[in-house]
Amino acid sequence: MNMHLKVQPHHLDRNAYLYIRQSSMRQVLENAESAKRQYSLRGRAVALGWRDEQIIVIDNDQGESGASAVWREGFQRLVSDVGLGRAGIVMGLEVSRLARNNADWQRLLEICALADTLILDEDGVYDPASFNDRLLLGLKGTMSEAELHVIKARLRGGILNKARRGEFRCPLPTGLVYDHGGNVGLDPDLQVRETIVHFFETFSRVGSASQTVKAFHREGLPFPSRLHNSETIFRPLTVSTALRVLTNPRYAGAYAYGRRQFRRTIEGKRTVRSRSHEDWLACIPDAHPGYISWQQHQENLKILEANSHGYDAARASIPREGPALLQGRAICGQCGRHLRVRYAARRGRHEAWYICDRAHAYRGDPLCQSIAGPAVDAAVGMLIAEHMTPEAVELALDVRKEIQSRHEEADRLRCRAVERAQTEADLAQRRFMLVDPNNRLVADTLEGEWNEKLRTLANAREERERAREHDQFVLDHAVQARLIAMTEDFKKLWSDPSTPNRDRKRLLAHIIEDVTLLKLPAEGTTKVHVRFIGGKVLTLTTLSPRAPALQIKTRPGVIELVDKLLEDHIYSEIAELLNQQELRPGEASRRGHHDAQFTSKRVAYIVHQYKLRSRYDRLRARGMLTKQEAAARLNIHETTINSWVKHGLITRHAYNGHYGLYELPATNLPQKHSSRWDRLTDRADERLQEAAHPKPSPEEERGVV
Repeated sequence: MNMHLKVQPHHLDRNAYLYIRQSSMRQVLENAESAKRQYSLRGRAVALGWRDEQIIVIDNDQGESGASAVWREGFQRLVSDVGLGRAGIVMGLEVSRLARNNADWQRLLEICALADTLILDEDGVYDPASFNDRLLLGLKGTMSEAELHVIKARLRGGILNKARRGEFRCPLPTGLVYDHGGNVGLDPDLQVRETIVHFFETFSRVGSASQTVKAFHREGLPFPSRLHNSETIFRPLTVSTALRVLTNPRYAGAYAYGRRQFRRTIEGKRTVRSRSHEDWLACIPDAHPGYISWQQHQENLKILEANSHGYDAARASIPREGPALLQGRAICGQCGRHLRVRYAARRGRHEAWYICDRAHAYRGDPLCQSIAGPAVDAAVGMLIAEHMTPEAVELALDVRKEIQSRHEEADRLRCRAVERAQTEADLAQRRFMLVDPNNRLVADTLEGEWNEKLRTLANAREERERAREHDQFVLDHAVQARLIAMTEDFKKLWSDPSTPNRDRKRLLAHIIEDVTLLKLPAEGTTKVHVRFIGGKVLTLTTLSPRAPALQIKTRPGVIELVDKLLEDHIYSEIAELLNQQELRPGEASRRGHHDAQFTSKRVAYIVHQYKLRSRYDRLRARGMLTKQEAAARLNIHETTINSWVKHGLITRHAYNGHYGLYELPATNLPQKHSSRWDRLTDRADERLQEAAHPKPSPEEERGVV
C-alpha cells in the first residue's frame, strides 16, 4: 500500500513524534552523522503532510542503551502520549533506536495498533493495525534484539578469552598496581604494603574480621583505601573493608574473573550475586605477586565460613568475651546437637547456660536440656589445669617476644604515617616558597594548605608518642615478671581473674575436641564427657545447681528443731537459740547475705510456711486457759490473775511476746480470800513450803498407823 494512502486526515490532526537515541555518550560525541540522519526525518513528516509545529522531537534519551525502557524517560513519555491518542505517527531511523528489547517493542506496537498510530522508519510507513505491517515490524524487532545479542556475544567472547589467559585488565584492589609493562605488582608505597601485611598477620592471630578491626582501632592504625582517581588515602578500618580484603583472591597472587554475577531487575535496578568458587569464569593461582599464599587465603576463607555458621554442625568459632568456657564445643547428650549459649544477668554478674532449644523453636516441643554453665565450666577448667604441664619459662619468653614484635610492627607503621605527613608538609612548604609574594590570593591558599599539613604532621607525631607510651606501660618489668610467674604454674594462669575468657577458650581449643553434657534431674547431677583432640575420653560428674527458690529453702533439720522448740519457747527465744547454735536461714545462701541470722519474723514464717503446730495450740492441748477462762474458774477478777501469777499462785505460759495462757494447779486451787492477817505474800510462801515438804496422803497415814 502506498505510504500516502496510509496517512489519513485523522493522523494529520495529531502530532508527529520523532524519537532520537544513541547508545552511549561516546557515540553522541563521535557519531554525529547518525544524529543528523535521525533529525532529517522531520522532512519526511513534513512531506507526508504534518506541519512543522506539529512535530515533537524527543531526544532526552541520548547516551542511554535500548536494552530496557525502565531508565529511558523519553521512551516512557512516547508510550504514554501514544496511549493517550496524541500521536499520529512515531518516527525513528530504525527499530533499534526505539527499542532493543523485543518485549518493549511489542508493547509499543500493541499500543500503536489500539491508538491507530503509524510508525515510520528509514524504509517506509507502517500501520501496526495491519497484519502484514505488524508481522514485518515484529520481525524487525526480533532482528534488532538478536543483533544486540550478537554484539554483546562478540565483545563478551573476547573478554572471556583474555580473562582465561589472565590478560584482561581489571581494577586492582588497594595495595596492587600495574607497572609500565602492564604486569601486576605490589604498591610501591611502603606504608601501604606494611599496613596490608600487618592486617593479614593480625587476622591470623585473632581469627576474626571484627576482632581485626578492633585491634587496628586500639593501635590507632589507619588502613589504605584507593579513590576513583587512583589516589590513596588512609582512613579507619571497617568490618566491610576487612571482609572485602580477606575474600579477595588478588591479595593471594591469584588472577580471578567472574566472581560476581550482575543482573537487571524488572524495575531496572542492578543486582549483584556472588558465585561459588567452582562457577568463577577464570581463576589462576600464583599469577602475580601477593601478600599471602594461596593456601593461607583458603585457610582464611575457612575461618570466615566457620565464624558465620550456626550450631548445626561442629563449630570451631572464634572465642568470645563471655564466660561460657565451652562455647561452640558443648554437645547435647540427648539429641546430639550443639548446645547454644545464653547469658543471664543475676545479682550483678553474668551466668552462662547451655541450652538445646531447636526442637522448641522449630516444632514447639519442650526444651531438650538446659544446663547451668558455672559448675560444668569449673569442672572442665580444673581437669585442664591438672593435665597441663607447660614449659613455663619458655612460654613466658615466647609470649613476651610476640607482644614486643607486635608492638614494634605497629610502631613501624606509625612511623610510616609520620614520614608521609612530613613529605606532604615539605611539599606544601616548597609550593608556598615558590609562589609570588605579591599574589596574595594564591599565597594565602598555599599558606593555609601548609598549615593544615603541619597540623596533620603534629597529630601523627602525638599519636605515635601516645601509642609508644601505652605499649611501654604494657611491657614494663612488673608485667613481664607477673607473666613469667603466672606461666610457671598453669593452674595460676588458668584461675587468675585477670586472664581474659577469650584466652581461656583459645587454650581450650588446642586441647579439647568437644564436651557432651547429659543432665540427670532425678540424681541432681550432670554427666560431662570430655573428648580430647588425641582421642582420649574422660567422664566427670558435677552437681547441678539448685533453683533459686531451693537455694534459699530452709534445711529440714532446722525445721525439725523449730518444731521441737515450740513446745517450750516463743519465736524470739527460738531465734536466739538457733543463732547460738550458729545455724543460718536459707537467705544466707544469697550473695552478700552470708551473715544473715534468725529473727522472730523468720521463725514465724517457717511455722506458717511449713504448717507447724503453733505454740498456742500446743498449750491449749495441754489444758491451758485464757485469762478470762481462768478468772471465771477461780471466781476472781482478771486483774487478780496478774497478782496471783506474780506471786506464783498460778503459772503463766507465753505463746508470743505479749500474750500467754494460764496453768492452774491440779489440786488445792487457790481460793479468793482477803484478810490483813492472811496476806497474799504469806499464802505464796506457804505454797512454796508445801511444795518443798508435801503432806502424806490419808492412805499413807493409815499405813503408818
